[in-house]
Amino acid sequence: MGIIAWIVLGLIAGAIAKAIYPGQQGGGFLATTGLGIVGALVGGYLGQVFVGTSAGASFGALTLPSIAFAVIGAIVVLFIWGLLTQRAV
Repeated sequence: MGIIAWIVLGLIAGAIAKAIYPGQQGGGFLATTGLGIVGALVGGYLGQVFVGTSAGASFGALTLPSIAFAVIGAIVVLFIWGLLTQRAV
C-alpha cells in the first residue's frame, strides 16, 4: 500500500514542486505528474535514509512529513531533469 500512497502523493507533490521551483520547466500535466511521482519515490527513499527505516516507514502515509519529503524529492528530480534537457546556448 505504501507505493500507491507515494504515487498519489506524487500527483500532489509534482504540482506543488512545479509551482515553487523557479524558472520555466516546460512539459504539461503528464510530465509534471510523472516527475512528481518519481520525485515522491525519491523523497520517500531519502526520508527513509535520513530519518531511518523505523521512522521512515510512516512516510508512506499522507502526512505532513511525507508531503514535505515528496515535494523536496520532486524539486530534486525537476532540477536534474532541467540539467539533462538543458539546451546549449
